[in-house]
Amino acid sequence: MKPRIIVCGLGRTGYKIFRLLREQGALVVGIHWKPVAGENITNIIVGELQAASTLEAAGITEAHTLVIATSDDAVNLSIMMQARVLNPQIRIINRFYNTNLGERLDQTLSNHLSMSVVGLAAPVFTFAALGNRAIGQIKLLEQIWPIQEEYIHENHPWQGRKISDLWEDPTRMLIYYVAVEGKMNLVSAVLSEQLLRVGDRLIIGTQPRIRTQRKSLFRKLVKVFANIRKFQKHAQSVVGMAIALLIIILISTFTYIASKHGLSFIDALYFAVGMITGAGGNDKVVENAPDSIKLFTVVIMLIGAAIIGIWYAMLTDFILGSRLKQFLDAARIPQQHHYIICGLSGIGIRIVQQLHLSGHEVVVIETDANNRYVITARGMSIPVILADASFRATLQASNINTATAVLAVTNNDATNLEIALKSKALAPKIPVIVNYADPDFAGMAQQVFDFEAVFSPAELAAPAFAAAALGGRIIGNGIIADSLWVAFATTITPIHPFCDEWVKDVAKLADFVPLYVEINHETVRGWDLLETILSPGDVLYLTMPATRLNQLWREEGKGIGA
Repeated sequence: MKPRIIVCGLGRTGYKIFRLLREQGALVVGIHWKPVAGENITNIIVGELQAASTLEAAGITEAHTLVIATSDDAVNLSIMMQARVLNPQIRIINRFYNTNLGERLDQTLSNHLSMSVVGLAAPVFTFAALGNRAIGQIKLLEQIWPIQEEYIHENHPWQGRKISDLWEDPTRMLIYYVAVEGKMNLVSAVLSEQLLRVGDRLIIGTQPRIRTQRKSLFRKLVKVFANIRKFQKHAQSVVGMAIALLIIILISTFTYIASKHGLSFIDALYFAVGMITGAGGNDKVVENAPDSIKLFTVVIMLIGAAIIGIWYAMLTDFILGSRLKQFLDAARIPQQHHYIICGLSGIGIRIVQQLHLSGHEVVVIETDANNRYVITARGMSIPVILADASFRATLQASNINTATAVLAVTNNDATNLEIALKSKALAPKIPVIVNYADPDFAGMAQQVFDFEAVFSPAELAAPAFAAAALGGRIIGNGIIADSLWVAFATTITPIHPFCDEWVKDVAKLADFVPLYVEINHETVRGWDLLETILSPGDVLYLTMPATRLNQLWREEGKGIGA
């Protein structure tokens, strides 16, 4: 009997997970607070999500796995606690926006796995911006690799090439293979030196490259001179008032020198500054001066007090207010080869962090000055433009014409489309990556507007949740030819069905693709991997169809992975 899976919360992400599990043949039941259009009442339990009666009606006591997929961390936490009271042994896949809380729960609770839609989707946005035709991600060798599909067409450089020639490349990982005719798994194709034909499909992972930034002194000086105009824009009033103050001081100084012979320039300047600022000076300078000079002094004292007060106020506003931050942000905006992130949403800040860690220059545009991620971005020395990204002037201020890519990732679909269209109008050749929350319309938006990529986080994350629900320590997933495949790590035990077997033999029989194996903390890949005999304690990383994953789970009896 197939293990029962419950999906709680059938919003955009939850319903996508529910449908995906059902398409893979899993015995799945959904829970939602209202009826779902087009769904049979036998498959959907309607009620309060965290109520014991609702969970019991869904069969929580007999279920093997519970997927909690609402967008509210507090609700997800309540559902998790109620489910554990009703079934202490149930395996829980929990969606959390707060990844710190999720990690703490994973460490505290057994059979609890926290997953983040933002964390799963952000790398795909990042890879797309970097130029990869990414459809997912996979964690291999302590790095996150972008996954892409290669469709072999008539002009494809791999057409007619042996699949075995691609197997040994250390910068590329063959993950899955679908032949245009017949059924042959990847390992069999490699060993038989199968040629790639038109219509074949390959899923491959590409090792990411870390770009090192080299900031020379000359480059910094060029950037300083290039930003003098921006400094004038933000500090024009402060500098103007300072010049006015300096002119008054000089006029007073030379007036006193002319009215009193023998008075040095320093003494006159000292008295003028002290008199204008109110700090006091040598009053003997004007004690015996004509009445006209005394009257001049009174007028200058009044004018000076006014100018000093205004200038101090402007200077304080510039330093302590927002003008200095705006100037520093503007001064840090790269002149070329940078990425423009429009919207510091949860997924936006993740993309910023990933691009920054990869050594790329980033500019952020955000409308809300109180957004909590503004401080995070500025803490990484990333310039933040506080303005509306849908305005032409804002995009021009971010140097869009010389940027590498624009990512519209606000929380509003209409705003993202507006930003993307405006970006294309200003820079037609620039790649634009768009966040579109509704998974049913994301593909339509890309087809209609012909952007480089339009992604729905729910669409990107749902396969990972579905794969995790089927069992195992999931490290990646994807969909090819309407079939879900998963990548996971499994520890070989004495009762494991792969124990004491050749990797090449068991891979052909079980229809999986071995990625690499860890033996005594050493990694074995390529042809050596296929000639390896698996022993207890080895950790095998592999990909296989999700439907086969469930069969392997039943064979081992304890679930895949340890």
